[in-house]
Order: sequence, then C-alpha cells, then structure tokens
Amino acid sequence: MKRRTFLKSTSGIASAAIASSFTNSIMAFPNYLSENSKYKKTIGLQLWTVRNQMQEDKRKTLTAISDAGYYQVELGDTNDAAELLPICKDLGLAVTSSFLNWQAICTPAAKGVPSLDKILEQAQLANLKHLVFGYINKPNRQTSDQFKRYAETSNQFGEKCAKSGIQLCYHNHSFEFAPLDNGKTGFDILIEQLDENHCKFELDVFWAKIGGWDPIETLNKLNGRVSQVHLKDLKNGSKTCFDEGQVPHEAFKELGNGSIDMAKVMSVSEKIGVDQCHVEQDQSPNPIASIGQSIEHLNTL
Repeated sequence: MKRRTFLKSTSGIASAAIASSFTNSIMAFPNYLSENSKYKKTIGLQLWTVRNQMQEDKRKTLTAISDAGYYQVELGDTNDAAELLPICKDLGLAVTSSFLNWQAICTPAAKGVPSLDKILEQAQLANLKHLVFGYINKPNRQTSDQFKRYAETSNQFGEKCAKSGIQLCYHNHSFEFAPLDNGKTGFDILIEQLDENHCKFELDVFWAKIGGWDPIETLNKLNGRVSQVHLKDLKNGSKTCFDEGQVPHEAFKELGNGSIDMAKVMSVSEKIGVDQCHVEQDQSPNPIASIGQSIEHLNTL
C-alpha cells in the first residue's frame, strides 16, 4: 500500500472513533525530514505512543504511522515481533529496536518472566540492531546496590548481545535522577558502572529534563555512549518530578510545542554518534494527531 492512501482503502476496518482520529490528522504531513539530518530516512516512532490504537487495530495503526511519514517503529516487547514484523514489512516500516521485558534483568526469578537467552533469541530472529532495558519498578530502584546489580547484569547480557551484532542500551525515565542512599543518583551509577561497549544509553530527553538534567548537557556528557534518542517534548514551566506516575498528562507535548530544542538535540545527537531517533509521546488525547504534529515539526528543522 502506498503512503497517504490509507483513508481511502481502510475505512470501516476499526472503530469509528479511531477512524475519525486518523481522518483528521494524517493527510497533512508529508513524508520527509530536512535534508541536513542524518535521521532523514530512519526516523522512528516508539509504539507506546499508540498503545491504545494498536489494541483496536494493529494494521490500521501501523499504516497511519507510515502515512504520517515515519520510517520505522520501535517495539515495546520482543514478544510482539512475530506478529508485527510481517505487517511492518508490508507497509515498508523498518523494525530495528525493541524494548525487552525489564523483569528479566531486575526480577528474573519471578513467575512467567522470560530468560535473557530467550529474549536474545527473539531479537536475533527479528534481525534487531538494538535491545532496550527500559524500566525498573519502584521496589527495585531504592538503593545504589540495586542499580549496581542491574548494571552488572546488563554488562553481561550486553556482551552476549554484541556477539550477535545487537547493541543493548538503557532507556531512562526520571527516577534515575533522584539522589540515592550514597548521595549519587541512579543515573550517576549507571554512567559509572555500565560498560560503554556492552550497554549504551537510549536517552529520553523529556525524562532527563523533568528529572532535572539538561538534555543537551547530558548528551554531551555521554559522548559516544548513546546509541538511540527518544524525542519527546516537555511542557514549558514543568516542575522537576522523579516519580513517572505523578507527571501530569498535559506535561507531554508534541515536538515543537514544549521547552526542548529538538533541532539542537538532533544536531548534538549526530555529533556524538547516535545511531537513530524515535519520537515518543506517553500521553495525548489524540495520539495519531500528535505523531503527525511531531513529524511536521521535524520536517521544519
């Protein structure tokens, strides 16, 4: 299916509410990024942005993402690969990155948690370039020793991933920037403890900023250690918050509607060797409209 033909060929597939959202938001956004960006033909979308739409109709949602001008999607779990990769291939969407089940690193003995070897097998079958360790729940992020343990496990797993040509990376929220028992932050410990070859970072600029760290300064500090970046804008005037569950929904903004200079983020990302960037917006009253607005902003950079 060609891009921008979605509305003509898929009407009536999903619910009327989703169809209305797509109709109002897709057609205005051309499929290009500025010529001076290395990310022009690789810009991705993290599928958490459209998680509700994916539950309604996966193919229709992925088609809308393609029509909006995205070239790839980042999966939320390697378990999703078998179902989603054939659809993405049909639509011309690349899939090079996926989050893994965070419990496999933090609580591997918990019931139903897949082994890291199983996750790596799924990543290999999907021909992924990146695997992302992207969350730690509250009970497991209270001490510096916990962060050190996860770093050690990540280094060991990252070495296995590297042998398969896959880069493991850690995606931050804001809780990592809160002081711990030793006065350091969890992010400080990860910087110190993670092997820069075996576990890099996927820096989420929204979460860094709301956690009190300047995204540009952080990117420069991590020079050579960031493999991916999440492009996500933060409402002007938002206060520092270390608890991801307490961040107001309205703090999440489309690119260009907030306080983060995305042109500078992408320029610095290119300078320090970031491989690829993914748009993400955790909360939006209309995610399909939001992803269109965000890529339209990137088109102007």
